Amino acid sequence: MLNDLHLDRRQLLGRAGLAVAALAVPGVAIAGPALPDWALGVGDVAGDVPMQALTLLHGRAPEDLAGMLYRNGPARFRRGGTASGHWFDGDGMIRAWGLRDGKATLAARFVDTPKRRLEDKLGAMVQPGFGTASRAGSRVTSADDTNAANTAVIAAGGRLLALWEAGSAFAIDPDTLATRGPEVFRSDLAGMPFLAHPRIEPDGRIWNLGLSGKAAFVWRLSASGQLEAGQAIPLPMGSYIHDFTATARHLVIVLQPWVQDHMALPFVESLSWKPELGSKVLVVDKADLSKRRIYELPPFAFFHLGDAWEETDGTIRFDGCFEADPSFGRDAARALVDGRYIPVPSPRLTMVALRPDGRADMTAAGIEAEFPRSEPQLAGLPRSRTVHVGGYLPGRPFASKVGIWDWRTGKDDAHDFGPRQLVEEFVPLSSGKRPLLMGTTINLDTRRSELHLFDARRVAAGPLASWSADMALPVSFHGNWVGRGAV
Repeated sequence: MLNDLHLDRRQLLGRAGLAVAALAVPGVAIAGPALPDWALGVGDVAGDVPMQALTLLHGRAPEDLAGMLYRNGPARFRRGGTASGHWFDGDGMIRAWGLRDGKATLAARFVDTPKRRLEDKLGAMVQPGFGTASRAGSRVTSADDTNAANTAVIAAGGRLLALWEAGSAFAIDPDTLATRGPEVFRSDLAGMPFLAHPRIEPDGRIWNLGLSGKAAFVWRLSASGQLEAGQAIPLPMGSYIHDFTATARHLVIVLQPWVQDHMALPFVESLSWKPELGSKVLVVDKADLSKRRIYELPPFAFFHLGDAWEETDGTIRFDGCFEADPSFGRDAARALVDGRYIPVPSPRLTMVALRPDGRADMTAAGIEAEFPRSEPQLAGLPRSRTVHVGGYLPGRPFASKVGIWDWRTGKDDAHDFGPRQLVEEFVPLSSGKRPLLMGTTINLDTRRSELHLFDARRVAAGPLASWSADMALPVSFHGNWVGRGAV
């Protein structure tokens, strides 16, 4: 239920609506002269990808490891003579990287959204988005008309949920990857924004936010993905929020001074960088959302945070990948679709401590890093290690390394794939008591996507096993491992 903010569903949805010679490889193409080789990572996939067996490159997987690495990311940026105006606005495609009996497979399917159906019909990219302006033929009656469903995917209650940040989750069949449609958790909340980075407790309970200016709707779902509670809360400022974090007892909402201070399309044009405001952290009690504390931090920009935890003295800690300013999301990510590289400050892994007496401090790891992850069973609980990617090379935008940073030792156990691989997010999983990492890359020499499995205790030793697809899929954003029988 909504609280006494008098913020109704129409206000939330109305604001969310604002968010709103080729490289030749099988199924993938990007138009333009003399494009850099890394532009393969923002190519177009012509259609769905039927299941294929992957080719084992080397090594082998544990015999008992079986399940699916589901990943989501944009895979269609261009139609006719038109293109998306931002990397974040391409059509979402769910990739299913399967592993069973030591053998790997791949299938992929576009999320069947109203945006994709309309643009297919018109043969042009017309819908507005994060960084894309509307064109003739655009039709927007709700946030879900612009929903690309392209950012993340989680499993809950026998279905997958393909996530965006300013509209509904889309339900996906985990076996066929067919789209079931927008997920309506309650009839009066249809179309309510649902961030692409929910926080999932070890027992499966799901927390998430839906943003609208200086207010957020707090979602609480059961492990089966059923709505348990929902409530709107005020925020200290109308910050752009892509991710938040949580301890076992608290929600931790980081507010960067990249704020929405006017209405504009595309959405990125409504955001202003105001470092003089500093960054703020809102800590909210999960059991009583009216109980809150606000901490002050220096200005920084960010997209992704690691899991948070609370120490015995009440100190809350979490890490994030912080940037000096939002120039990547504002400028550089728009240029990627054109195959242009704009150098911007790299994200740096940083630990934040929120003290019980109201003080807050930041400690830098001293490394470039993005996509921080930790073991799902430790979500909201004390930990010392952070999975990440990094190694940003001059002249190109994508990572070349995967590693695990240890906050206790100050060391990074990392593997460098080299300059001919584009490294995507890696996720932690386990086989029995053996901790593992799994993730994907794009091999620029073979023009094929690859799947890699690492022993998480010896990342620098290289992959335990690697497989290759027969095509390259564009760089994806986020995903999760789902063990066999877990969906």
